[in-house]
Amino acid sequence: MASSEAWIAENGISVVVSKDSVSNGGGIRSTLLPSSSSRCRKSDSGDRLGCLRGFFKDLREVLLGTKLCALFVAIPFAIFAQYRGFGSPWVFAFSLLGLAPLAERLSFLTEKIALYTGPTVGGLLNATCGNVTELIIAILALVKNNVELVKYSLLGSILSNLLLVLGSSLFCGGIANLSKEQKFNRKQADANSMLLLLGLICNVLPLMCKLAAKSPESTAAMALQLSRVNSVILLMAYAAYLIFQLRTHKQSFEPQKNGEDQDEDESLSGDESPVIGFWSAFIWLVLMTAVVALLSEYLVATIEAVSDSWGLSVSFISVVLLPISGNATEHAAAIIFAFKNKLDITLGVALGSATQISMLVMPLTVLISWMIGVRMGMDLSILETSVLGLSIVLTTFTLQDGTSHYLKGVVLMLCYIAIGTCFFFFTPPQHSNDLHLEA
Repeated sequence: MASSEAWIAENGISVVVSKDSVSNGGGIRSTLLPSSSSRCRKSDSGDRLGCLRGFFKDLREVLLGTKLCALFVAIPFAIFAQYRGFGSPWVFAFSLLGLAPLAERLSFLTEKIALYTGPTVGGLLNATCGNVTELIIAILALVKNNVELVKYSLLGSILSNLLLVLGSSLFCGGIANLSKEQKFNRKQADANSMLLLLGLICNVLPLMCKLAAKSPESTAAMALQLSRVNSVILLMAYAAYLIFQLRTHKQSFEPQKNGEDQDEDESLSGDESPVIGFWSAFIWLVLMTAVVALLSEYLVATIEAVSDSWGLSVSFISVVLLPISGNATEHAAAIIFAFKNKLDITLGVALGSATQISMLVMPLTVLISWMIGVRMGMDLSILETSVLGLSIVLTTFTLQDGTSHYLKGVVLMLCYIAIGTCFFFFTPPQHSNDLHLEA
């Protein structure tokens, strides 16, 4: 017995005696457990294995947790095509495909970070990162002094969300719910429409000043200063909108729920726990933002060569092709919610993104251009301003009664096709870029 105890002590094993065995008078039944010293020796390897398992879990969640994960393959192809000197169309096409899953994952990561930061900081984070792809493309184009590309891409993002994303969502939702009337909260739609009209006014005023003046040279500086002041006004309005949405009237932006929705939310309430840690999500967010910046630089650098190679105007590529890729995830999410008769969420996705572009991204690009010495105003051409104004008015009339059916979606989509056809055939005058730079 003594020798066995010495062997146990030497090998770092502790003996646990069962109380039931002693009370029943039977033989002592012992359980051999690792001692504290042996556990310490194994803790380092356990921590390394745990960290490794956590890394692969996050990797699987971030890269494979989207249905667009197959498009991640386009990212290394874009980099390879760029460094091996492949044609610009290949670099442009692979970069365009690679941006689609990256935009979706950026939205996913900001949502997971919002679970740790709370609704207020989460709302600000979503507002900042919700359209980070458009903002990065705009900044890179500004650095290259390509003002027209900036304006075309931002205009295309607004039109895509208002007409294509919202229109296809209302159409699919109406077809899927023919037996019942689809309704939504008008307060959310009215607030976004009001902000979009304010953004339209701030875009129209510099153009009207230039057209009303007898001497364009004398009004160029005034239009530029007016654009910068209007940019500050729009940012103030967007800040007020965030307070209105997240603080004072947040109940107006909550989706209206029926009995089925409440039961579904209760059944899914346990799934709201974070599936990825805060710092892990933050690191992935930074890394993916860097990749978005890289692919956006490829797009900006090759868009003119692609325009010549494909026979498409830069305006059509910027207004139609770029927004379709950048809004692919929002497009799919809006349609899915419309299928489920959750139009409040659909409107939040489509109108909310258009409002962010008009009230946040566009004025930010004007102020950033001011900082880096590029003369960019908020004034668009007569064609662009007319298209934007008519699209906002059409969307406002479409949503004024608080109900939806598939015909409204058909009208919005056909309007988008008509505008896309217009930019397909329209060739801007050669001196238009110079006029904008003077403004």
